Amino acid sequence: MSTTDTDTAAGKGAGTPPEGGATAEERELGAAGSQLSTAPAEEINIPSLGPLGWARWFWRQLTSMRVALLLLLLLTLATIPGSLVPQTSIDQLKVQDFQERHPTLTPIYEKLQLFHVYSSVWFSAIYLLLFISLIGCIVPRTWQFIGQLRGRPPAAPRRLTRLPAYTTWRSEAEPEQVLAAARKIMKGRRFRIEASGDAVAAEKGYLREVGNLLFHSALIVLLVSFAAGQLWKTEGSSVITEGGGFSNSLTQYDDIKTGQLFNSDDLAPFGFQLDRFTATYERSGPQMRTPRTFRADVSYWDGADGASHKTSIEVNEPLEIAGYKVFLLNHGYSPVVTIRDGKGDVVHQGPVVGLPIDGANLTESMVIKVPDYRDKNGKKDQIGFQGQFLPTWVRSQGMFSVFPALDNPTLVLTAYHGSLGVDGGTPQSVYQLDKSRMKQFKESDGKTKFARALKVGDTMKLPNGAGTLSFDGVKEWASFQISHKPGDQGALIGAVAALVGLAASLFIQRRRVWVRAVTGDDGTTVVEMAGLGRSEYAKLPEELADLAVRLQADAPPAPEAEPGPEPDRNSTEDPGKDSTEDLGKDSTGDSGKDSAKESTEDSASESASDTADPADPAEGARA
Repeated sequence: MSTTDTDTAAGKGAGTPPEGGATAEERELGAAGSQLSTAPAEEINIPSLGPLGWARWFWRQLTSMRVALLLLLLLTLATIPGSLVPQTSIDQLKVQDFQERHPTLTPIYEKLQLFHVYSSVWFSAIYLLLFISLIGCIVPRTWQFIGQLRGRPPAAPRRLTRLPAYTTWRSEAEPEQVLAAARKIMKGRRFRIEASGDAVAAEKGYLREVGNLLFHSALIVLLVSFAAGQLWKTEGSSVITEGGGFSNSLTQYDDIKTGQLFNSDDLAPFGFQLDRFTATYERSGPQMRTPRTFRADVSYWDGADGASHKTSIEVNEPLEIAGYKVFLLNHGYSPVVTIRDGKGDVVHQGPVVGLPIDGANLTESMVIKVPDYRDKNGKKDQIGFQGQFLPTWVRSQGMFSVFPALDNPTLVLTAYHGSLGVDGGTPQSVYQLDKSRMKQFKESDGKTKFARALKVGDTMKLPNGAGTLSFDGVKEWASFQISHKPGDQGALIGAVAALVGLAASLFIQRRRVWVRAVTGDDGTTVVEMAGLGRSEYAKLPEELADLAVRLQADAPPAPEAEPGPEPDRNSTEDPGKDSTEDLGKDSTGDSGKDSAKESTEDSASESASDTADPADPAEGARA
């Protein structure tokens, strides 16, 4: 008991398509070979001249699957400049630095909108065209697929031998019994079945089209999620010193970027406090100065009256609260100072955040502004300090730290007095000191510029009794990015759905199987099985063979008959005549000589089958 391999005779006689656009094989299979895909039939209809005709032509091209894939490729390529060129929406300082270093390229990049790729006209055009193309492509395919689901498997072709996978045997079981067993087996394999006359039609693999539609629908979800994330996004940063906190309001952000549809009333009420920052570094070897511990211990609360909870924020382990994500970005040091004016009154006390100028060793630029100040005579004045903070200072190495840890913290400052320029209403950076209207303090000789290097606990006395500055200690600060993008969850769902749909469209094959059982001239039942796949489905012969083996349990092959003439499997007509007629009907490009040659070969094949066992599928099949 065995089954056959694929029948290559399906391709015999295929030549140039006859008039009408259908090949002989397609006409022979009829409805059995149709509707295995939801791709719309391409009509070769040239639109009439005029605006309406060209609009129809443009719409058909835009909503085709090939154009959708092309736009998807273009969108992917369009993101490359956004990764290579600094973007104003991400880091304005890097953009300014790039423009200063590349004065020739800057005008070209500005005209091409390469400094803001994701909001550029050309990126938005690709984005919108892809969105329209996907919708225009998916909607008709979905309706067509629904129509296929409502339909039934097509009836069996007249000649199953022309299908790519085919097997046959003779059985003593009644045709009705064979067809009933075939229906039961097909249902067990989750085929959709339809009985039609002396055959059973079965179809399977609809999930392939579902996966295809799911994949393209997921792309739409991704595009919508991306758009929502950009329109309603909130993304800002804040520098917090140990003991300090953050409350989610606009005034608490050091800088913030929002989408076009953002509303300040939409800010969720939450906050957190930096309790402690811990950082340790590798002290030797090729990875010296590399952070080993980089952790911010925080207390957070959700809601105005929410309970306080403790957690830790580390790199790539953000705090998620109220739909926001709080990322740990950077850290540095905040020297704690106490400043007294000439009258001895405290005019400033607390930590001062420095601006890192050396990322490896955390050397920081320090600026301290004191706008409310009085000299020893009680006269109002303004005073400013500028210098550097060095976590580990070695005098012989110059004015830079040699290690990022607090091994030898030193605060080096000089002082100025005059007008800070803060009374004019012009915004100023807290990390820069405008010295255009200020004078630097001098030493007692009146020539040497005043400057001091302070250890923790040291006090710097300004000349002429102008006041003092005490270096009381060091706290650590951390910078956090607070991000809210409402489209993130939708993008995740779309990405997962796209992967599932892609897997289904790649690994699920749509195929049809037919089983025919008729009574032969010798009184036995001739059982035929054939299969057809949408594309080159390598496992179709194996699946058909497995179904045949299962069916043979209910329709076993008949005992071997005495050798003798055997009529053609598909008709009682003369085999040679039928073969000649078929070839004459189906071949459209063969010469009369080729037709006669193939007719002779078929006749020889039929003659060889006279001595074969008709009950053995391996003998009766052509592969």
